[in-house]
Amino acid sequence: MAVPRMLRCPFFQQAFAWCVPIGGLGGLIGLGGGEFRLPVLMYVLEFDAKSAVPINLMVSLVTLGFAMVVRSWAVSADAIVPYLPEVIGLAAGGMVSASYGAQLVQRLTSTRLIRIIAVLLAGIGILMLGEVAYPFQYPALVPDSATAHVVAGFTIGLGVGLVSSMLGVAGGELLIPTLIFVFGADIRTAGSASILISLGIVLVGIWRYWRLDAIPSGRGIKRIASAMAAGSILGAAIGGLMVAYAPVAVLKVVLGGVLILAAGKTIASHR
Repeated sequence: MAVPRMLRCPFFQQAFAWCVPIGGLGGLIGLGGGEFRLPVLMYVLEFDAKSAVPINLMVSLVTLGFAMVVRSWAVSADAIVPYLPEVIGLAAGGMVSASYGAQLVQRLTSTRLIRIIAVLLAGIGILMLGEVAYPFQYPALVPDSATAHVVAGFTIGLGVGLVSSMLGVAGGELLIPTLIFVFGADIRTAGSASILISLGIVLVGIWRYWRLDAIPSGRGIKRIASAMAAGSILGAAIGGLMVAYAPVAVLKVVLGGVLILAAGKTIASHR
């Protein structure tokens, strides 16, 4: 795997600087920020795609873990309890499929899948922005049954886990809208639940890349990952502390914009 020109000081500064705002989104909304780190890894820090994906997953893990701790001050864990069936289902489905996504990355390129993901992200983003402009009531789409919620969550989680491990992202761009529009959660609770689910999915993805010996190693790579993690932690701290004060409508606008931008970044990163 190609190792970029990253032993120069500016590379570490850029890695840190880019990840502060990306980590802020993770803490504020509940995203790992991987869809934005991937272009940074590939085009700013000059990693090849197959090296960038597992590194992205590792930094996502750090960002999510810290964001979960910080968000707990603003969003009580009790708020997630009513949504435990879907959380369990989404996490289980995501962890199952994440174990296969890493293998697919090593075997093929998936232009058609990337395009579908981009369209899906953009569509959900537009839907969320439209809901802010024209508010409507969105009851949960799944019957009020714990079994139904687990099954529906597992089915959706299969797709989320595959996307996560193939692109090196946490999957929050798909998990948060799913929790809102399918299961009727509010956006703050959905953000915290998304982080909890993503932690399991990302861990499985990293484990599979490790088993495939596909995680790049070397002192320089560890230093780059550490710089990105440090920037992500700082950003996640700032974003997580802002959760309690950010208006719900503003969060929806930010998330909608992030989703639309992520669709463009996904295609750009793939190219």
